[in-house]
Amino acid sequence: MLEVVSPFDSGLVSEDRTTALAEVTYSAPYPDLEPQTKDALHAAAEAGERAGLRVELGGDALEPELAVGGELAGLAVAALVLVLTLGSLLAAGMPLATGITGVLIGVCGITAATGIVDLGATTPILALMLGLAVGIDYALFIVSRYRHELADGRAPDQAAGVAVATAGSAVVFAGLTVVIALAGLSVVGIRLLTEMGLAAAATVIVAVLIALTLLPALLGFAGHRILPRRLRRGRTTELERPGLGRRWAGVVTRRPGAVLALTVVALGVLTAPVAALRLGFPDHGIYPEQTTQRQAYDAIAENFGPGHNGPLMVVVDAANTPDPQAAAKGVRRALSATDGVVTATPAQFNPARDTAVLTVIPDGGPDSTRTENLVETIRNDVRPVAEQAGATMAVTGGTAVLIDFNDTMGKALLLYLPVVIGLSFLLLVVVFRSLVIPLKATLGFLLSLGVTFGTLVAIFQWGWLEPLGIQPTGAVVSTLPILLIGIVFGLAMDYEVFLVSRMREEYVHGSTATQAVRHGFEHGARVVAAAAIIMISVFGGFVLGDSSDIIQIGVALAVAVAVDAFVVRMAIVPAVLTLAGDRAWRLPAALDRTLPHLDLENHQLADDPTPKTPAITPDRDPTLL
Repeated sequence: MLEVVSPFDSGLVSEDRTTALAEVTYSAPYPDLEPQTKDALHAAAEAGERAGLRVELGGDALEPELAVGGELAGLAVAALVLVLTLGSLLAAGMPLATGITGVLIGVCGITAATGIVDLGATTPILALMLGLAVGIDYALFIVSRYRHELADGRAPDQAAGVAVATAGSAVVFAGLTVVIALAGLSVVGIRLLTEMGLAAAATVIVAVLIALTLLPALLGFAGHRILPRRLRRGRTTELERPGLGRRWAGVVTRRPGAVLALTVVALGVLTAPVAALRLGFPDHGIYPEQTTQRQAYDAIAENFGPGHNGPLMVVVDAANTPDPQAAAKGVRRALSATDGVVTATPAQFNPARDTAVLTVIPDGGPDSTRTENLVETIRNDVRPVAEQAGATMAVTGGTAVLIDFNDTMGKALLLYLPVVIGLSFLLLVVVFRSLVIPLKATLGFLLSLGVTFGTLVAIFQWGWLEPLGIQPTGAVVSTLPILLIGIVFGLAMDYEVFLVSRMREEYVHGSTATQAVRHGFEHGARVVAAAAIIMISVFGGFVLGDSSDIIQIGVALAVAVAVDAFVVRMAIVPAVLTLAGDRAWRLPAALDRTLPHLDLENHQLADDPTPKTPAITPDRDPTLL
């Protein structure tokens, strides 16, 4: 502890003499405070209460440590979805096992990295969230293709080869789009976003490698036992019964224009709340009312004014002035005369007596428009006073940081979006040999993003889910938009690659454009839907956490995946591809000759002369015995 300022020395006693505010300053930032230091603070508060006082605590030192516990409840839902989708405990266990293995390796690597560099508390949690979701999904796609090839009559080793060559190739390119989007956050130039993006990207890379190495080995041990028992015993020759996917594909391909129009209009309506989007940083004012942080926040606002919960700090560098004290006093006089300033404290100098800090109490709260306008006024009108004295001046504090951060984000997006979308667009052009598909994928992503932000406004600004226990915060966390853009873009391209790659495979193997959409959708929709539900479950599980930042990220990603997978990819994608026909699968001749060709459709294995076994029976596979 560095200093404790008595309220009787600072004058922070309410007019009715019933409330006092003591300020405690520590010599270390709050993440580095030892547990015994926090215990001493609570012990002091308990001593005051024993003396008959009501004592509430606030400030950064009271920030809870982020932890993962109830957030993993989504794993239970993921396990149930896998069992229902694959019809086998063995098959369901493989994506779970490989997904958990990959995320453990990734998080262990991130933890080891903290011995070299300092990482934010949310960095490993975001890596865990994404690594677990994509790890399970990537394994699910490969396992599903392996089962399909087994049911089609291939031997286990051949089925594994085809699964890795087709679904595995799609996993590589899908993972690459996610890595591009996450690693691209480093161009923003903000350390927190850079470390979060790179850590999550590294975990995704590990998930891809696990899916391509460990998973095929596990498939080799499983053999035909990964198939449903009814298929192994010859009671049926179909791995999956025709269901909703086939019927929905028929509806969309028969009425593509109507489906496309209705879907776009509906998404447009859900995007409308974005007009009210407000960015900010969460403070103790959004904590539950029974917490000591919220009680302290409300007591300060009621007895001393809302500005005491978000003071501004003005730093005057007077090293090049003949009289630093006179320069600081001039700045204080200008601040005191500024509209919106309740008080400006006397300057506090550093030991060298050439730099001063003044605390400014605004008449508005930290998230109010009045305080934002005050920051701009101080920078525009008071800074010239310091400059006339030969000094320089800067303004910081929660509201000032928010203004600067939002300005930085706006400039960063101008660089980030072209880089990430441009690289991913080029990758999709190479993979699908099409301009229509990448363009549609990008526009679909924008619709998903709009609905996601609209939902965030409705939940966290308007409080629509407050009856369900999700507290409104009054604003969306400022770091979330650009982080969400990167993550959602990567995940959207995931589903685009998984669904459309199967359609293209049907097309290049001889189906008409409409047949390719129907057959590809029929084969891919069930797995994409299961993968989306798994992601939604994993992301939704983080709503059970205590941190408002993590809750907002979890809600945003769950909504984005739901909209993108079940609306954009299941309705808009087949509708657009049906309307485009053969043009959806073609490139201009000059571009086609220039770009490299990738065998994502498995031409070589498709021409494999090795005969397939006509049926699967116990006497042909000893693993069934």
